[in-house]
Amino acid sequence: MKRILLLSAILLSVFSVTIKAQNDKDHNFTVSKNIEVFSDIYRYLDMIYVDTLNADEVIGNGINAMLNSLDPYTEYYPESEVNKLKKMFTGRYVGIGAMIRYNTALSRVIIDEPYEGSPAAEAGLKKGDIILSIDDTTMTDKTVAFVSSHLRGDPGTSFMLKIKRPSTGKKMQMRIKRRAITLPYLPYYGVRPDGIGYINLNSFTDGCAKDVRRAFIDLKHKGAKGLVLDLRGNGGGSVKEAVQIVNMFVPKDLTIVRTRGKMKRMNTDYKTTVEPIDTVMPIVVLVNGETASASEITSGALQDLDRAVVLGTRTYGKGLVQAPVDLPYNGQLKLTTGKYYIPSNRCIQAINYKHAHGGYTEHVADSLTHVFYTKAGREVRDGGGIKPDVEVKPDSLPNIAYYLSVSGLDSTEVMLNYEIDYIAKHPTIAPAGEFKLTDQEYEDFKQQVIKSGFKYDAESSKELDKLKKIAKFEGYYDDAKEEFDALEKKFRHNLATDLDRNKQLINQIISADIVAAYYFQAGAIENNLNYDKQMMEACRIINDRQEYTKILTPAPKQDAKDKKQEKKDKKQSTKDNR
Repeated sequence: MKRILLLSAILLSVFSVTIKAQNDKDHNFTVSKNIEVFSDIYRYLDMIYVDTLNADEVIGNGINAMLNSLDPYTEYYPESEVNKLKKMFTGRYVGIGAMIRYNTALSRVIIDEPYEGSPAAEAGLKKGDIILSIDDTTMTDKTVAFVSSHLRGDPGTSFMLKIKRPSTGKKMQMRIKRRAITLPYLPYYGVRPDGIGYINLNSFTDGCAKDVRRAFIDLKHKGAKGLVLDLRGNGGGSVKEAVQIVNMFVPKDLTIVRTRGKMKRMNTDYKTTVEPIDTVMPIVVLVNGETASASEITSGALQDLDRAVVLGTRTYGKGLVQAPVDLPYNGQLKLTTGKYYIPSNRCIQAINYKHAHGGYTEHVADSLTHVFYTKAGREVRDGGGIKPDVEVKPDSLPNIAYYLSVSGLDSTEVMLNYEIDYIAKHPTIAPAGEFKLTDQEYEDFKQQVIKSGFKYDAESSKELDKLKKIAKFEGYYDDAKEEFDALEKKFRHNLATDLDRNKQLINQIISADIVAAYYFQAGAIENNLNYDKQMMEACRIINDRQEYTKILTPAPKQDAKDKKQEKKDKKQSTKDNR
């Protein structure tokens, strides 16, 4: 009997290996066949097609169409675009270090904000300066991308920049030398008036963990009694940097994240490698819908290890890992190689990318997620990003503020013009954390908006018009005409009234823009914290140790008897509601 079982096992094993070998052979043949077909198709196009084709463009379109059917993170970078990928991974590029934008009223590209310590700041460029030419190339009527490409170049090279300063009307020329620019990944940190430390980290570029470490140690020396780590809007970056930052707050030899994919040799377990700086200071991590990838590893690991309270809104849900692959002729491929799993063993990927039928997506429904547990036993779930321990939604941006502040929406650029004029008239302003427009200054701005011809769409009126069309189609409009007319009068926006109603928020936007011109990005962040209700709630929780501890403590488990009674009560409640 034993011999029969052994023989059966051997035959089954051989059969399995044979099937696998046949499947591999079939797969390899299919790959080779399609590559050969693709090559022949383009060869005939190149020889016979009626027009002469640009091989880089046509084949590039074919490559991009193939990759687009997979996921949005797998991307091909030909040699001409490899610098974009390097900038993504390192946060560095060669240029003058300034944000530029398009001025809709002038149809010109202007300086929006120089980075602190950059060649642009050292040359004295200011918000609103109109870029006229770079060397002998005119920049009038050019796009932001065109101007940006000419501002960048090789390190150490210089060029002659010609601008027009709108506050004086004077044209100015200056020679600027390009150099390597590191985007400000840690633009601001400091101790708030209530003794809470704050660190703003907007990307996980190479080397950022060292600066976060220095900032945290400095905050401790200044007497910080708690920490708010702000990862809102942080789209991620290096996994290694994320692990090093988590290591600052948790013990050595803990597995923070595991990556798993098709190729086992590429699977990696990332562990903490050094002793932490602090394992007891209360921490709140701020997150939102733009918190992704390495940011989710950081916030999710601190949540899974019960080391921090996560506050804000649900994160993006990017649980996929990418790696760069070198290609012939100096191109590169950014390739999705696997998924990552944080300490509770959950993957927080929110979207499943399906590759059949040209590619499509499936959002992971809450009902299909699975329960996992933190180190202390709190329930957390996979799929759909990191759900915060405390949900606090930010104030929504009213339509009038959106149209005034977002580049390209207001043809008058009245807010931008007010800010440029204000900066020109005030050589200095109050400290970043204290500055705010006075009531009279806001009134002056309000009058400028009214006189400028500024227009914006009222969403409520748009929706009412849609409802009227539906009512007319279904035959209800005549009976409800009186009510529709009353609503139309209510929804008819008055510009002066809307500016008064949204005074605090619009004042906040203008104040932050003006502060940035004097104190750069760090000043704007510090100024905005005065109005940030998520930050206020984070500080309140840190100062209330009892509530902080309660949030990180698992809910008491119900015994079987209590669960049965609860189920019975719910069932009875449903019957009563019927």
